Amino acid sequence: MKLISIIVVAALAAGGGWWYWNQTHGGPVKYETSTVTRGDITQAVTATGQLNPVLNITVGSQISGNILKLYADYNSLVKANEVVAELDPAPYTAAVHMAQANVANAQAALELAQLTQKRKEALVAEHAAAQADLDAATASLHQAQANLQIQQASLESAQVNLDHCTISSPIDGIVISRSVDVGQTVAASLNAPVLFTIANDLSKMQIDASVAEADVGELENGQKVNFTVDAYPTRTFHGIVEQVRNSPVTVQNVVTYDTVISVNNADQKLKPGMTANVSVVIAERKGVVCVPNGALRFRPPDAAKNAGEGTPSPGASPAPRGKHDGSRTLYLLPAGATTPEPAQAHLGISDGVNTEVLDGLKEGDVVVESILSGGDSHGGGGGMGGGFGMRRPF
Repeated sequence: MKLISIIVVAALAAGGGWWYWNQTHGGPVKYETSTVTRGDITQAVTATGQLNPVLNITVGSQISGNILKLYADYNSLVKANEVVAELDPAPYTAAVHMAQANVANAQAALELAQLTQKRKEALVAEHAAAQADLDAATASLHQAQANLQIQQASLESAQVNLDHCTISSPIDGIVISRSVDVGQTVAASLNAPVLFTIANDLSKMQIDASVAEADVGELENGQKVNFTVDAYPTRTFHGIVEQVRNSPVTVQNVVTYDTVISVNNADQKLKPGMTANVSVVIAERKGVVCVPNGALRFRPPDAAKNAGEGTPSPGASPAPRGKHDGSRTLYLLPAGATTPEPAQAHLGISDGVNTEVLDGLKEGDVVVESILSGGDSHGGGGGMGGGFGMRRPF
């Protein structure tokens, strides 16, 4: 019984092996193909960034104190020099009164010093007093004059602090955030505490996008930008590259450059802080002959052994801005043919899915992308949708 079972298992294994060999080696070769078509291709650099107001002002307090009143809140429209908050002025009013009293006292001391100095001059002229007494009176007069200036400066400082109890908006705009409440104490010891953040105009915004160093060389001022935000996933917004800043930002050994993109937000749909998925248009082609990128990666088994082909590696990317990188070898499968035929083609830009064909192929040609079955199916090229010409992810 065991012998019969062993024989049955061996027979099934032998049959399966024969069938697999026949499908992969013994049968006719079947290819996965696609047709060269005509369409539009857009090559772009992708990045992510954050939407920000063009001008964003933080309003703080130069002095410490309790918030007495708030005249603005979230989304409040404010004008330049309009009062937005008020601190409790009582301590600073008292300081002004004290400074005023010190000034009055210094003025009285100055008047006394002036009278003393004149009297000493008269006595010295009549030889009724020593010159040293006149010198001392003159010095006292100068000290009284200096002390009056000091007290006047203290009064000015106290008045400035009192004026700072009233906080005004420096620009016309809208309040983005409010960081304090009535009754809260703000302490301006080392840094000025932020009370409000005000944006000047949300109808015009900008995106600060981080572009990798490998792609920053393709960016230029004035290029068109398409972007989306999570709040409106079905809508595409548009902008223009305004500035590529030279200051590098390095995070975990990845170098990026801040690219400023101007955005028209007339309908007020975009809000500060939104994450934008940016696509900067590098080059566009309309109605050109294009081939799927999977065909650029295909190599028949025997082509891998041919060292004299001299074509670039399958994963190479075409040059940016529509400049082709020489010829590439693709494999055509004419009607009725069973073996792919090599063809030289000059390529242009790529959108990561399709690549522009400058010459060498025509619309309607059938190109091979991979081996499906038969022959030595393990020696063929890559599958569909290879990464030819795709931009580096962020």
